[in-house]
Amino acid sequence: MVFKNIFFKTLLTTTLSVFFCISSIAQTNWTSPFNGKNLKGWEIKQGSANFEVINNTIVATTLLGSKSTYLATKKKYGDFIFEAEMYATPGLNSGIQFRSHAGEKGVYGYQCEFDTEPVRAWSGGIYDQSRRGWIYPLTENRKGSAAFKNGHWNKIRIEAVGNKIQTFINGVQCANLIDDMDAEGFIALQLHSISSADQVGKKVKWRNIRIATEGVKKHQTPTKVNANDISYLKNTLTEDQVRKGWRLLWDGKTSNGWKSAKKSGFPEKGWVMEDGILTVLESGGGEARNGGDIVTIDKFSNFELEVDFMFTPGANSGIKYFVDTSLNQGVGSSIGCEFQILDDNLHPDAKKGIKSNRTLGSLYDLIRSESLQEPRDQRRGVKPNGWNRAKVVVNGGKVEHWLNNMKIVEYDRYSQMFKYLVYYSKYSKYENFGRATEGRILLQDHGNTVSFKNIKIREF
Repeated sequence: MVFKNIFFKTLLTTTLSVFFCISSIAQTNWTSPFNGKNLKGWEIKQGSANFEVINNTIVATTLLGSKSTYLATKKKYGDFIFEAEMYATPGLNSGIQFRSHAGEKGVYGYQCEFDTEPVRAWSGGIYDQSRRGWIYPLTENRKGSAAFKNGHWNKIRIEAVGNKIQTFINGVQCANLIDDMDAEGFIALQLHSISSADQVGKKVKWRNIRIATEGVKKHQTPTKVNANDISYLKNTLTEDQVRKGWRLLWDGKTSNGWKSAKKSGFPEKGWVMEDGILTVLESGGGEARNGGDIVTIDKFSNFELEVDFMFTPGANSGIKYFVDTSLNQGVGSSIGCEFQILDDNLHPDAKKGIKSNRTLGSLYDLIRSESLQEPRDQRRGVKPNGWNRAKVVVNGGKVEHWLNNMKIVEYDRYSQMFKYLVYYSKYSKYENFGRATEGRILLQDHGNTVSFKNIKIREF
């Protein structure tokens, strides 16, 4: 018994010694860009709201008529771990910019969101300010979206190491972004602009700001299961995606795995592959009149599909699934359920159909797309001149459409309701439409220039 007590005491002492040694090493790496007394080392990059130091705390006060105001470090940071405590008066929006820049149009770059809006609850998500918009909303991370405590001080942690960016609020992981757009830039405290007089004079505060820049890779927090990878690397899978069964459906270079919808080989014209981007070319807006649609050689049943797409002004195209190429061998496109790709602002098809069920992201001619998670219209997040992300999830009869990581359509293809939607659509003449056990995936040639990349899939 004595021997055991000595053994456990020795083990405990050794364990604690190692723990405090590691903690000491971690602590010696921390520095503070804020001296607690004044704003030396910081500068305003945009806006005219007031930032001041009160009791070792940076305090920003809202000002009507000012743009969003950014207090930025004069120093640029690449790889780092950043921590701070943050408070915002309920009703305000704020954030922390990092690896950011300032140009003619103001501040742009990554922002760790700090949003007191309780309905959306995306604090800790990542917004690409003045550039791509939301790139990591918390639509699939309920645990992360519940971490923020409104009306209280919240602890923020941002880990930016290489192309991996993780955010945490009060110790809960919120974002897990893989992106290589920016390797370094300044850090800035944001005070969002206000639009009404009743918001004048409200406060956002930051304290206990510190940053580590040396040896940060070994101090990265292991990724939590509640925060899935969202990756923007071109035609590349992350380790986590490989582990979860994802594979590239297009390799970014060749036509392997794809063929013409109505011929045995790949189209000899109308499609080009360049710099990891697959593009269907303009041919006057005709449906499958030039190179024609392309389909996967493989057929799929239960799956999660992701495709990044970019459309030119006025363009029309689509991503189809459960495609049966034998259903239409004549003029026009092959038949299947369709995630519509459309310039809603310029293409007349947006006003056709029933109740706008031919708009971007809709289940074409059947169910209109609308935001099911973002309180505001999802089209605010659409990039008419940039890349957008389509996702289709099929699990048995349950189907979902997602646009830019936000759910916009959900339905049961085996339901009575779906059966009657088909009955009153252009697909009524096709028996058992949308109910096949398997089918091909199709990228549509509708005679307009539309580009695709990052085409990936995993099967259930």
